[in-house]
Amino acid sequence: MSSLTQSVLTRPAPAAAATATATKPAAAYARLARGAGSVASRLVAVTALAAVWEVFPRLGVVDATFLPPLSEVLVAWWHLVQSGELIEHARASLGRSLAGFGLAVVAAIPLGLLIGWYKPVATVLTPLLELFRNTAALALLPVFVLILGLGETSKIAIICYACSWPILLNTVSGVRTVDPLLIKSARSLGLGPLRLFQKVVLPAAVPTIFTGIRLAGAYSILILIAAEMVGAKAGLGYLINYAQYNFAVPDMYAGIITISAIGLVVNQLLIITERRFSTWRTTN
Repeated sequence: MSSLTQSVLTRPAPAAAATATATKPAAAYARLARGAGSVASRLVAVTALAAVWEVFPRLGVVDATFLPPLSEVLVAWWHLVQSGELIEHARASLGRSLAGFGLAVVAAIPLGLLIGWYKPVATVLTPLLELFRNTAALALLPVFVLILGLGETSKIAIICYACSWPILLNTVSGVRTVDPLLIKSARSLGLGPLRLFQKVVLPAAVPTIFTGIRLAGAYSILILIAAEMVGAKAGLGYLINYAQYNFAVPDMYAGIITISAIGLVVNQLLIITERRFSTWRTTN
């Protein structure tokens, strides 16, 4: 067979090449369309809520004194931003929340890995954990205040306590629920206990651990607001409480909206972080 014939036979068909080239932009457009549709579907409920919030007080369905229209709340929110008051309170709240949340992550994940992987540690600590896990964090707030005072320490400590439990329990569950077949296969390949834990158990437990971390992120905001309503002089909880006592209702709702926005941002950041640590997982 001549070289000319070989080159003709091995050359890709023009129609197939053109089809492959045209498929790439089509796939990109399809992904963009799916992404836009997903965003639009998520915004439908939020838009409906905003419309109801704006219209019902103006129609008198609800008392505008206690639930002002959304536009008035947004105006109050913007005034608080311009004055710097909202930014100052948000900075104070985020500092406390991140400190308590970070301490909980640093302490709870290693402890959860030990309890989940080593049965003697679990045998010793499980009764104590069962005792404290059923005690609500807010029920212990007066204890933290009495022992640590009304300053920053008690607020950070109660946040750390509340955030530790979802992280700890999900870490233990993630380690204990690793597929036994994976562990047997790894052991059959000669992996020692340390390498088995590092290469098999820990990666398989990451999604469950991050579920606990995301729950703890939400707890860090919720518990913080309650803690700031007791003896705080700055923070979003203090702002909401102060606005309520002074009947500045739009300012109160502005603080609530800010807390919700911060919670959404924190949750999205944790989702992105989880994806970075779970790159081995296949996505559809």
